[in-house]
Amino acid sequence: QVQLVESGGGLVQAGGSLRLSCAASGSIARLNDMGWYRQAPGKQRELVAGITSGGRTNYADSVKGRFTISRDYAKNMVDLQINSLKPEDTAVYYCSGSSFSGRVYWGQGTQVTVSS
Repeated sequence: QVQLVESGGGLVQAGGSLRLSCAASGSIARLNDMGWYRQAPGKQRELVAGITSGGRTNYADSVKGRFTISRDYAKNMVDLQINSLKPEDTAVYYCSGSSFSGRVYWGQGTQVTVSS
């Protein structure tokens, strides 16, 4: 079993920054792809940023240039640096990781609220 635990959410004014962190623990030695998703009220969960085991990154168009995903492979951690926050970034942010066998794991989510 793998556990993903997010931290770093909170309330911030528009234009501010946050850093979200996700720590993976459990029986898996290393995760394959990892990423951050978000879900706003009344909307579907969407991929915000992802990073492969080889370090290749991808971002949703809405966050390019403002969000940066990074990964510590030794510690099985993935961070999301969020700059220039906008009210529309308000959502619950979820960490996700997939094993090399294709199983997907989710964290419990962390709330990010951006006030205008």
